[in-house]
Amino acid sequence: MSDLSQTPAHPTASHSSLLTQSERTKRRNAAEKRFKAYGATAIALGLAMLLVLVTTIVSRGSGAFQQTFITLNVELLESKLDKNGERNIEDIKRVTTFGYAPLVKTAMQTTVEGLGIETSLKAKQMAGLLSKNAVAQLRAYVLENPHQIGETVEFRFLAQSRVDGYLKGRVSRDSIANDKNISAAQLDLVDTLIEAGVVEKTFNLGFILGADASDQRPEAAGIGVSMLGSLFMMLVVLALALPIGVAASIYLEEFAPKNWITDIIEVNISNLAAVPSIVFGILGLAVFINYMHLPTSAPLVGGLVLTLMTLPTIIISTRAALKAVPPSIRDAALGVGASKMQSVFHHVLPLAAPGILTGTIIGLAQALGETAPLLLIGMVGFIASNAPETIAEGLLSPNSAMPAQIYEWAKRADPAFYERAWGGIIILLVFLVTMNTVAVLLRRRFERRW
Repeated sequence: MSDLSQTPAHPTASHSSLLTQSERTKRRNAAEKRFKAYGATAIALGLAMLLVLVTTIVSRGSGAFQQTFITLNVELLESKLDKNGERNIEDIKRVTTFGYAPLVKTAMQTTVEGLGIETSLKAKQMAGLLSKNAVAQLRAYVLENPHQIGETVEFRFLAQSRVDGYLKGRVSRDSIANDKNISAAQLDLVDTLIEAGVVEKTFNLGFILGADASDQRPEAAGIGVSMLGSLFMMLVVLALALPIGVAASIYLEEFAPKNWITDIIEVNISNLAAVPSIVFGILGLAVFINYMHLPTSAPLVGGLVLTLMTLPTIIISTRAALKAVPPSIRDAALGVGASKMQSVFHHVLPLAAPGILTGTIIGLAQALGETAPLLLIGMVGFIASNAPETIAEGLLSPNSAMPAQIYEWAKRADPAFYERAWGGIIILLVFLVTMNTVAVLLRRRFERRW
């Protein structure tokens, strides 16, 4: 027998080393690196745009938190304010702001002359550096302190908006060439008074606590009353949206039968969450104002409209929180003899509370920043000049809200109002960031993991 040739059954395959990447692996790793780079670039662009947005808002709105004041010593002449000398408040009230104007004018002229400043300006032009709110401020002080009539009292009056803009760099000598509200000679006087310490720019608490002002007094405008309007609206939204939304969510998630009726309800709730807010404003105008004849521009009406807009958000978030509770919690409660209602209210609802609170706060934050519904119920057309004194007045009296007030300032002509619009945006953002931060903290504080 001859020896058979020893030939392998299969040809020897060439194997690459495990330490060497194949071309396919290299392409896959390169694609993964590109994807990571795309993600990092997207995050960097987002952060850059956020930084630009925040920087723009802060740079343009920070000036609203500072205001220029002029310090004057005003002699409260008895011959002008209380001719009878009896300090009868009713007699003092009869003196209008026109009676106080000469006192302010004299105080300004006396201050300039006392500092030895030489100027060609007349007394009326010197007093033109002051805000038109100065006379009203003086009158309000005298009515509160009638016993000081006949004395000389130091006051810090607001400077007019052009003077304030000059100190903030918003107004220059070139820009006032055709401005009838201020002249170059008045700016020269301002420079001298700054050196003397009579004119100074300080923190403006009145912007945070004050009320809106007319177009003639932009330097006196504040957002405080509008903040109260937003507060009363949020109270209405919280009092109505939270119990109604949570009750509807519990029924739909725990008790309602699963049929075509509940399916239609769930679909419509989801659709309502995507409806533009201005549609809810039209609904509020038609139902609450035209049909129910509730007062226009009232925080109560605004709160009702925002409640309708917030309900879908609260219902969806509450249902999601209830679904997140493990079924074993329900089964264990039912197994030890608890009723369906007891298992829901004693076990499921407390465990879902963090998610419910989070959804509620996010819904309130969304409602706080809405403007379109408030435009249709008239809250943008009312100048809130006084703070409400009672809760009923705060709910039923015409008022404004922060978003509506910002919108109103942004469309006015004077640059001082535009500056205050940016300042109002800063305050609104602080409220929104605070509310969202509280939502996150509450969720982490009460959240339980299974």
